[in-house]
Amino acid sequence: MNDMAVKSEYTPEDLLTMPDGYRYELVDGTLVERHTGWKAGVIGSELLLRIGAFNLQHRQGWVNQGGDGSYQLFPGKRLVRKPDVSFVRCGRFPGGILPTGHALLAPDLAVEVVSPNDLFEEVAVKVEEYRRAGVRLIWVVSPQTHMIWVYRLDGSSTVVREDGELDGEDVLRGFRCPVAELFPPDPDNGDTPAA
Repeated sequence: MNDMAVKSEYTPEDLLTMPDGYRYELVDGTLVERHTGWKAGVIGSELLLRIGAFNLQHRQGWVNQGGDGSYQLFPGKRLVRKPDVSFVRCGRFPGGILPTGHALLAPDLAVEVVSPNDLFEEVAVKVEEYRRAGVRLIWVVSPQTHMIWVYRLDGSSTVVREDGELDGEDVLRGFRCPVAELFPPDPDNGDTPAA
Protein backbone atom coordinates (compact mmCIF):
# COMPACT_ATOMS: atom_id res chain seq x y z
CA MET A 1 0.00 0.00 0.00
CA ASN A 2 1.48 3.36 -0.96
CA ASP A 3 1.30 6.65 0.97
CA MET A 4 -1.45 7.95 -1.34
CA ALA A 5 -3.85 5.19 -0.23
CA VAL A 6 -3.64 6.13 3.45
CA LYS A 7 -3.64 9.93 3.24
CA SER A 8 -6.68 11.74 4.57
CA GLU A 9 -5.75 15.10 3.07
CA TYR A 10 -4.24 15.77 -0.32
CA THR A 11 -2.51 18.68 -2.00
CA PRO A 12 -2.81 19.84 -5.60
CA GLU A 13 0.68 18.39 -6.13
CA ASP A 14 -0.49 14.96 -4.88
CA LEU A 15 -3.21 14.98 -7.50
CA LEU A 16 -0.63 15.46 -10.25
CA THR A 17 1.44 12.45 -9.15
CA MET A 18 -1.41 9.97 -8.63
CA PRO A 19 -1.66 7.33 -11.38
CA ASP A 20 -5.45 7.77 -11.47
CA GLY A 21 -5.48 11.47 -10.58
CA TYR A 22 -7.41 12.28 -13.76
CA ARG A 23 -10.47 10.71 -12.10
CA TYR A 24 -10.54 13.20 -9.23
CA GLU A 25 -10.98 16.83 -8.34
CA LEU A 26 -9.71 18.23 -5.06
CA VAL A 27 -12.01 20.04 -2.63
CA ASP A 28 -10.59 21.28 0.69
CA GLY A 29 -7.86 18.65 0.48
CA THR A 30 -10.33 15.80 -0.12
CA LEU A 31 -10.40 13.73 -3.30
CA VAL A 32 -13.77 13.94 -5.05
CA GLU A 33 -14.38 11.48 -7.85
CA ARG A 34 -15.54 13.08 -11.08
CA HIS A 35 -18.91 11.64 -12.07
CA THR A 36 -19.04 10.38 -15.59
CA GLY A 37 -21.49 8.70 -17.89
CA TRP A 38 -21.35 7.56 -21.49
CA LYS A 39 -23.96 10.03 -22.79
CA ALA A 40 -22.44 12.95 -20.90
CA GLY A 41 -19.04 11.95 -22.29
CA VAL A 42 -20.34 11.95 -25.86
CA ILE A 43 -21.86 15.43 -25.39
CA GLY A 44 -18.65 16.74 -23.80
CA SER A 45 -16.63 15.27 -26.67
CA GLU A 46 -18.96 16.85 -29.22
CA LEU A 47 -18.42 20.27 -27.63
CA LEU A 48 -14.68 19.68 -27.35
CA LEU A 49 -14.47 18.79 -31.06
CA ARG A 50 -16.56 21.79 -32.15
CA ILE A 51 -14.70 24.30 -29.99
CA GLY A 52 -11.38 22.72 -30.99
CA ALA A 53 -12.19 22.93 -34.72
CA PHE A 54 -13.32 26.54 -34.33
CA ASN A 55 -10.17 27.42 -32.40
CA LEU A 56 -7.95 25.69 -34.95
CA GLN A 57 -9.35 28.07 -37.56
CA HIS A 58 -9.31 31.24 -35.47
CA ARG A 59 -6.46 30.62 -32.97
CA GLN A 60 -8.07 32.45 -30.06
CA GLY A 61 -6.58 30.36 -27.27
CA TRP A 62 -6.28 26.88 -25.80
CA VAL A 63 -8.93 24.15 -25.43
CA ASN A 64 -8.70 21.32 -22.91
CA GLN A 65 -10.76 18.41 -21.61
CA GLY A 66 -11.80 17.33 -18.14
CA GLY A 67 -9.31 14.71 -17.05
CA ASP A 68 -6.35 16.76 -18.23
CA GLY A 69 -7.47 20.38 -17.98
CA SER A 70 -7.11 21.02 -14.26
CA TYR A 71 -7.33 24.42 -12.61
CA GLN A 72 -6.11 25.42 -9.19
CA LEU A 73 -8.69 28.20 -9.09
CA PHE A 74 -7.47 29.83 -5.90
CA PRO A 75 -3.68 29.33 -5.62
CA GLY A 76 -2.67 28.37 -2.10
CA LYS A 77 -5.96 26.56 -1.46
CA ARG A 78 -6.53 22.84 -1.80
CA LEU A 79 -9.11 23.18 -4.56
CA VAL A 80 -8.62 21.81 -8.06
CA ARG A 81 -11.46 21.68 -10.58
CA LYS A 82 -11.56 19.93 -13.94
CA PRO A 83 -14.35 21.23 -16.19
CA ASP A 84 -15.47 18.74 -18.84
CA VAL A 85 -14.30 21.25 -21.46
CA SER A 86 -12.42 24.49 -20.89
CA PHE A 87 -10.92 27.31 -22.89
CA VAL A 88 -8.24 29.89 -22.03
CA ARG A 89 -7.70 32.89 -24.31
CA CYS A 90 -4.28 33.63 -25.80
CA GLY A 91 -2.01 35.80 -23.67
CA ARG A 92 -3.35 34.69 -20.30
CA PHE A 93 -0.67 32.16 -19.34
CA PRO A 94 2.36 33.88 -17.77
CA GLY A 95 5.06 34.33 -20.39
CA GLY A 96 2.81 32.58 -22.93
CA ILE A 97 3.96 29.22 -21.56
CA LEU A 98 1.41 26.45 -21.04
CA PRO A 99 1.53 24.96 -17.53
CA THR A 100 2.89 21.44 -17.09
CA GLY A 101 0.65 20.86 -14.06
CA HIS A 102 -2.51 22.63 -12.92
CA ALA A 103 -3.30 26.02 -14.44
CA LEU A 104 -2.98 28.64 -11.71
CA LEU A 105 -5.72 30.78 -13.22
CA ALA A 106 -9.39 30.48 -14.05
CA PRO A 107 -10.38 29.44 -17.56
CA ASP A 108 -12.32 31.93 -19.69
CA LEU A 109 -14.90 29.22 -20.46
CA ALA A 110 -15.80 26.26 -18.23
CA VAL A 111 -18.26 23.60 -19.41
CA GLU A 112 -19.88 21.11 -17.06
CA VAL A 113 -21.95 18.30 -18.60
CA VAL A 114 -24.29 16.97 -15.93
CA SER A 115 -23.89 13.21 -15.42
CA PRO A 116 -26.56 10.92 -13.94
CA ASN A 117 -24.75 10.82 -10.57
CA ASP A 118 -24.21 14.59 -10.28
CA LEU A 119 -26.18 16.27 -7.54
CA PHE A 120 -27.72 19.69 -8.18
CA GLU A 121 -25.92 21.09 -5.14
CA GLU A 122 -22.53 19.89 -6.41
CA VAL A 123 -23.03 21.55 -9.78
CA ALA A 124 -24.26 24.76 -8.11
CA VAL A 125 -21.15 24.85 -5.89
CA LYS A 126 -18.90 24.47 -8.95
CA VAL A 127 -20.69 27.29 -10.77
CA GLU A 128 -20.24 29.56 -7.74
CA GLU A 129 -16.54 28.65 -7.47
CA TYR A 130 -16.04 29.36 -11.16
CA ARG A 131 -17.72 32.74 -10.79
CA ARG A 132 -15.67 33.69 -7.70
CA ALA A 133 -12.50 32.64 -9.53
CA GLY A 134 -13.33 34.92 -12.49
CA VAL A 135 -14.53 32.47 -15.16
CA ARG A 136 -16.16 34.72 -17.75
CA LEU A 137 -18.53 32.16 -19.29
CA ILE A 138 -19.90 28.93 -17.81
CA TRP A 139 -22.05 26.41 -19.67
CA VAL A 140 -23.91 23.75 -17.67
CA VAL A 141 -25.26 21.16 -20.10
CA SER A 142 -28.17 18.90 -19.19
CA PRO A 143 -28.30 15.71 -21.30
CA GLN A 144 -31.67 14.90 -19.75
CA THR A 145 -33.50 18.13 -20.65
CA HIS A 146 -31.40 19.08 -23.71
CA MET A 147 -30.91 22.55 -22.25
CA ILE A 148 -27.81 24.59 -21.45
CA TRP A 149 -27.60 27.07 -18.59
CA VAL A 150 -25.30 29.96 -19.42
CA TYR A 151 -23.71 31.88 -16.54
CA ARG A 152 -21.64 35.02 -16.99
CA LEU A 153 -19.14 36.77 -14.76
CA ASP A 154 -21.43 39.82 -14.45
CA GLY A 155 -23.98 37.62 -12.64
CA SER A 156 -26.42 37.31 -15.53
CA SER A 157 -27.63 33.94 -16.74
CA THR A 158 -29.84 32.51 -19.46
CA VAL A 159 -31.14 29.13 -20.54
CA VAL A 160 -30.62 27.98 -24.13
CA ARG A 161 -33.09 25.33 -25.21
CA GLU A 162 -32.64 22.61 -27.81
CA ASP A 163 -34.01 24.80 -30.60
CA GLY A 164 -31.57 27.59 -29.71
CA GLU A 165 -27.96 28.36 -30.47
CA LEU A 166 -24.96 28.39 -28.18
CA ASP A 167 -22.90 31.57 -28.52
CA GLY A 168 -19.26 32.04 -27.51
CA GLU A 169 -20.06 35.70 -26.79
CA ASP A 170 -16.92 37.77 -26.06
CA VAL A 171 -15.01 34.71 -24.81
CA LEU A 172 -14.99 32.65 -28.02
CA ARG A 173 -15.81 35.41 -30.49
CA GLY A 174 -17.68 34.07 -33.50
CA PHE A 175 -18.35 30.59 -32.10
CA ARG A 176 -21.91 29.46 -32.63
CA CYS A 177 -23.44 26.02 -32.38
CA PRO A 178 -27.03 24.79 -32.69
CA VAL A 179 -27.80 23.18 -29.34
CA ALA A 180 -29.71 20.29 -30.94
CA GLU A 181 -26.53 19.14 -32.70
CA LEU A 182 -24.81 18.46 -29.37
CA PHE A 183 -27.24 15.79 -28.21
CA PRO A 184 -27.31 12.23 -29.54
CA PRO A 185 -30.67 10.95 -30.82
CA ASP A 186 -33.03 9.71 -28.10
CA PRO A 187 -35.30 6.92 -29.44
CA ASP A 188 -37.49 7.29 -26.31
CA ASN A 189 -38.40 10.78 -27.53
CA GLY A 190 -39.11 9.67 -31.10
CA ASP A 191 -35.64 10.57 -32.43
CA THR A 192 -34.24 8.32 -35.09
CA PRO A 193 -30.62 7.20 -34.57
CA ALA A 194 -28.28 7.87 -37.48
CA ALA A 195 -27.60 4.84 -39.69
